[in-house]
Amino acid sequence: MKINCADFRVSPGKKLELRKWPTRVEPVYKSKKAYAKLLQAQVEELSSLQRLHYAYNRYAVLLIFQAMDAAGKDGAIRHVMSGVNPQGCQVYSFKHPSATELDHDFLWRTTQALPERGRIGIFNRSYYEEVLVVRVHPEILRTQGLPDRLLDEKTVWKERYRSIVDLENHLHRNGTRIVKFFLHLSQEEQRKRFLDRIDEPEKNWKFSLADIEERKCWKRYMQAYETCLGATSTRTAPWYVVPADDKENARLIIAQVIVDTFKALDMHYPETGAGRRRELLAIRRELVREGPGGR
Repeated sequence: MKINCADFRVSPGKKLELRKWPTRVEPVYKSKKAYAKLLQAQVEELSSLQRLHYAYNRYAVLLIFQAMDAAGKDGAIRHVMSGVNPQGCQVYSFKHPSATELDHDFLWRTTQALPERGRIGIFNRSYYEEVLVVRVHPEILRTQGLPDRLLDEKTVWKERYRSIVDLENHLHRNGTRIVKFFLHLSQEEQRKRFLDRIDEPEKNWKFSLADIEERKCWKRYMQAYETCLGATSTRTAPWYVVPADDKENARLIIAQVIVDTFKALDMHYPETGAGRRRELLAIRRELVREGPGGR
């Protein structure tokens, strides 16, 4: 089964209803062995494309991952990016903002971590937390030191969506390609994964009471995601809603989207000019004369 990435892409400007988007689809793989083979092929292709991207040094690529707890963000990043040279990739996981970060606008701390040209940046959670977690828990907004007139919940979220879209358009105009993944997990699958984290001692560290408190806000989170994804998926910085109940299948979909993103870039290895070629040939002749024993 071929992966059609367009099936998971959120169309710009359209109202989104997550209940109509599946959390599980027919798997691309027929067995665990087939899954491993497919993923390995994607990883190798991505590794080759990343080397070209690094050498070409004209674009930056930013991958953003958002999801509910236990949706598999960490595993997807670890498996899909396993073949990428760490020299050309940087991963950031954004937690609760520090006092210094709160003294700046809500985009400031993530802007500091944007990837350079030739590199891949991965945001495990991102500035989107400011229209997701903060929207579900509006009391956080009142701790961010903003003027009272900017705290009107009738306008603040639309203004933040606009700020995000403006930033992403600016980055695109300057060579950064942005792809955003929402790992769409069902509430029942999250329950099962939480139970696994409790029942398996080696997974206990992944679970906290805060996870259960956030689970109680599931409906509000889905509403926040619906509005956010619909307002911020654009032609140049699309959202992909990835069915996440099957971790392996989700990884294959994510990998294909990333591979397709790189393939769409007009990249080539830097060409060697005549002068540089003469220089290299002169160095080669010197190395040949030196012989296997050295000087």
